[in-house]
Amino acid sequence: MKYLVMVQGSEADYEAMVGRGSAGSPAWDKTQLKTMFEHMNAINTEVTAKGEMLDAQGLAAPSKTRFVTVDGEGRPVVTDGPYAETKEVLAGYWLLDCASLDRVTEIAAQVARCPVPPGSPEYAVVIRPVDETGPSQD
Repeated sequence: MKYLVMVQGSEADYEAMVGRGSAGSPAWDKTQLKTMFEHMNAINTEVTAKGEMLDAQGLAAPSKTRFVTVDGEGRPVVTDGPYAETKEVLAGYWLLDCASLDRVTEIAAQVARCPVPPGSPEYAVVIRPVDETGPSQD
C-alpha cells in the first residue's frame, strides 16, 4: 500500500537551519545540519534498498509559497508567502510503498528520531494512506 509520510516545520525552522535562530527555534550549526542530513539520507538509502521508495523531497521555505484561488468570475488570485497565522507547514515528504501500516510507522519513527539542536520544536511525523480506490464506476 502507498503512504505519504510528512514532516512539518515553520518559517522559523528554515531560518534556524541557515543560522538565524529565534526564541522557539535555535540556530543550527554546520555539524548539526550535517548530522540531520546524514540521518535522513540513511532512511532514504534503507527504504530505497527495500524497494519502498517512490519519491522523497524536502520543500523550499514557506516564504516561497504561492497560494492560488479563483475569484467569483473564475480568474486566478495569487498570494505569495504563507499567511501570518500559519504555524506549521509541510517541510518534506516521502511517498512510500510499504507492505503494512506497521512498516510505515517504523519508518516514521526513524524520521521522528532525527537529531535536532536542543530546544528545537517537536513535530509529529504524519502518515496518510494514499487512496488508490480511484473514481467511482457507477
